[in-house]
Amino acid sequence: MTKATATLLYSKEHEWVLQLDGNRVRIGISDFAQKQLGDIVFVETPELDDEVTANESMGTIESVKAVSDLYSPVSGTVVLVNEELGDAPETINDYPFEAGWLIEVEMSNPEELDSLLNEEAYQAFINEGEE
Repeated sequence: MTKATATLLYSKEHEWVLQLDGNRVRIGISDFAQKQLGDIVFVETPELDDEVTANESMGTIESVKAVSDLYSPVSGTVVLVNEELGDAPETINDYPFEAGWLIEVEMSNPEELDSLLNEEAYQAFINEGEE
């Protein structure tokens, strides 16, 4: 656990959530997920003002190995999109928790955060899958 990731919450689909101000959160994919995917070559995220729903697909991420769905860990409205990933999707491989974030969402149901995993629980979840 690093200081940078200690405050993050995680979904079992390997997305992370950082709480910002009010009901606003930033979403990205975990370091584990980007390592599993390999070299990321394309990311399709929702557009500004799109509605996303918890546990439903909100886009795709494509690597040299596969195309995978991105699942929104929370419901709400997209208020910011990381446009830089269009030209440099590999940023996710290098900085999954910093410059490689995907979108920011104004949550419509903040209680959904209660169903997400903290860092310790997420690590335990990953380790279970590797056994």
